[in-house]
Amino acid sequence: MPLFAPFRALRYAPDADLDAVTAPPYDVLLEDDVQGLKDRDPHNIVHIDIPGGGGDRYANAAHRLGLWTKTGVLAQDEVPSFTIYRMGFTDATGIARTITGVLGGLEVVDEGAGGVLPHERTTPKAKTDRLDLTRATAANLSPVWGLSLAQGLTKALAAPGEPVGQMHAEGVLHSVERVSDPARITQIQRILAADDVLIADGHHRYAISRTYRDEIRKATGSKATDAEYTLTFVNELIGEQLSIEAIHRLCTGIGFDDLKTALAKSFNIFAAPIPTPEALREMESAGRLILLAPDGKAFWLEPKSGAFVGVRALDGAYLEHALAGVDVQISYQHGLEEMKQLVSSGQVSAGILIRPTSIGEIERTAREGLLMPPKSTFFTPKLRTGLVIRPTAPLPSHPSL
Repeated sequence: MPLFAPFRALRYAPDADLDAVTAPPYDVLLEDDVQGLKDRDPHNIVHIDIPGGGGDRYANAAHRLGLWTKTGVLAQDEVPSFTIYRMGFTDATGIARTITGVLGGLEVVDEGAGGVLPHERTTPKAKTDRLDLTRATAANLSPVWGLSLAQGLTKALAAPGEPVGQMHAEGVLHSVERVSDPARITQIQRILAADDVLIADGHHRYAISRTYRDEIRKATGSKATDAEYTLTFVNELIGEQLSIEAIHRLCTGIGFDDLKTALAKSFNIFAAPIPTPEALREMESAGRLILLAPDGKAFWLEPKSGAFVGVRALDGAYLEHALAGVDVQISYQHGLEEMKQLVSSGQVSAGILIRPTSIGEIERTAREGLLMPPKSTFFTPKLRTGLVIRPTAPLPSHPSL
């Protein structure tokens, strides 16, 4: 089972405006978003997490991180700690939720070794940027999101820790509390050591941490450095702790009529109302998907009896099976309105709305050691970058250090 370790966290000084200096994860930000955050505050974390400066950008990030630490913009905890992180919000269905998890250093294990499990196949993605940033700064800036299959973590985190700060962003109350009591740290570690941790978000960040760990091992000859762990938020895999939305499919490289003909081999296709949040709920209750046409029409996709025998009961898996061998390119998009706008713009041939993956299916897939199709889940809300920074082991000869 994976190890989970406290560390001496880097945090913004107590008087910092966390709303102004933290940011959403780097991989959900557009270029205009990044510039807006940089303009908002000279100490916003994106100045380090998405640095400017052309070829010198990673060195710039490392210099800025060191400068902020020396001048008191950032302060390091005196003793190793965990951080309880709570997110209070109302989900897309109108249900009030509070997600409670803990930030710490999760053990970086070899691929396939067990303990820390991927939950879906990942799409190709450039890893050089994040790896170069880690090499330069020797820091974990954005946390991986892990789901613990062990029971009892939520209860163990119910009592408050030492308040560190809170902020509102996009309808979410983010609050963080420090836990430095050795007995409570040991309790959290024992719970997490009882079962696997499933990566919900941040597969690429975790893979980069593995590459960096191996570089540190080679450079130092040691398997006992801070690079053996990476910054991770872990909460318990239970329904009331999670808000999971669907990541829908966009189709290109094929005409709409040809796509519809291909899908008709596996689905009954008939007219559907223009999609609304209510229609999305009907999708779940009726067990259907929705096909969006460029002319604004919508069609129910109802799985035919016997069409998916032996296929895992996931909409993404159904579509992979139905479109196997069809010359179509699939891309991914979250959000109903975003889907409708893209399809109506004519930029794509069609859109297919799918249903969110259930908690039960996520756990069952993990227990069976299987992987879901890419982009099967969209966990909300997104963790903020900058609430906690984890220093890791530096490369001994890196020019930025």
